Amino acid sequence: MSGAQPPRPRGVYVHVPFCARRCHYCDFSVARARHLPIGDYLAALEEDLRQWFSGPDDACPVPIDTLFIGGGTPSLLGVDGMAALSDLLRTRFSWDADRVEWTAEANPNSLSVEVAVGWRKLGVNRLSLGVQSFQAEPLDWLGRLHDPREAEQAVRTAIRAGFDRLNVDLIFGLPADVRRSWSQDVERAVELGVSHISSYGLTAEPRTPLGRWVDVGRVRMPGDGRYADEYLEASAILVAAGFEHYEVSNYARPGHASRHNWLYWDGSEYLGVGPSAHSYLDGERIWNVFGWDRYLQAAVEGRSVREGRERLEPDQRRLERVWLDLRTTRGLDPADVTGPVAQARLAAWRAEGWVTDDARPRLAPAGWLRLDALAAEVAEWSDGGQSSGIGSRD
Repeated sequence: MSGAQPPRPRGVYVHVPFCARRCHYCDFSVARARHLPIGDYLAALEEDLRQWFSGPDDACPVPIDTLFIGGGTPSLLGVDGMAALSDLLRTRFSWDADRVEWTAEANPNSLSVEVAVGWRKLGVNRLSLGVQSFQAEPLDWLGRLHDPREAEQAVRTAIRAGFDRLNVDLIFGLPADVRRSWSQDVERAVELGVSHISSYGLTAEPRTPLGRWVDVGRVRMPGDGRYADEYLEASAILVAAGFEHYEVSNYARPGHASRHNWLYWDGSEYLGVGPSAHSYLDGERIWNVFGWDRYLQAAVEGRSVREGRERLEPDQRRLERVWLDLRTTRGLDPADVTGPVAQARLAAWRAEGWVTDDARPRLAPAGWLRLDALAAEVAEWSDGGQSSGIGSRD
């Protein structure tokens, strides 16, 4: 960025790559650490930020609307580590305490009363807990460090500390031989009073232990039918409980949707710092070195911590825009579905129960199960996105 205008993102993501243990299914940028190398970590982030803001015309601090501290396990930072991270970020960014959405992720076993209360005093106002399940056997099988009691206690601790914007992550689609009631987990999250739930289907990524176990036949993943049944079951329970199913994997009480995540979905600019962090600025995607060791070494040596960048071609941008519109309740712009071909396909989707009959056609839960295929179909409704299908707004 040297000699160029400094980035002006609406939101900032900070990746904390440290975990006490790597879960069997995790393919994120994670480094095992019993004691966080907080000095090295902050120094590397400082260099990362310097590389973004190195031009002579830099005007800091840049005002932002959202801040998201993710991982990894940010709760391992404790109160002092989060305070130091906040001080570093404020050298480059500013935020209004009354307007910002400041999210931090935590694991139940490392969210103490001290951390929850201390973070809230620092200004963190949205907490996301990696619960995954409130039942013993799924937690053990997933390799989580907490038990059901700690999961419930973490939720209560967060609420007592003043986090009225509280998310819990839950995983569905576990193998059939893992004894677990998915509906009980969803219902328990509602009973405990959380305001947001993110539900993710388990996937066996190639570079994870789970992926290797599936390859050798040690683990058999559930079929599409069970995955679909549990996905639809969660949606039905949560909508009946007053949650809005506002994105393919996310549910919120009215007014509690994640503002930071909406930046990713509506095409707003954001900046990411830390290993593996992604940014979207001026129509370009940029991503950092993936592993902590390589990221630290690059920062120490003053080399770029960026690993790659890309600018999408118009047809790629069009497909991505459609996909992002369909994955949320925003739905498709009516201008994107003009002409007889588009209208005929929409009618077929409605007959299948995949799309709602709104001014902006949006997917129903059954349609979200087919998100990728339906987005691709929209992109093929016409030759190059002309009058009978997608209208071009590029």
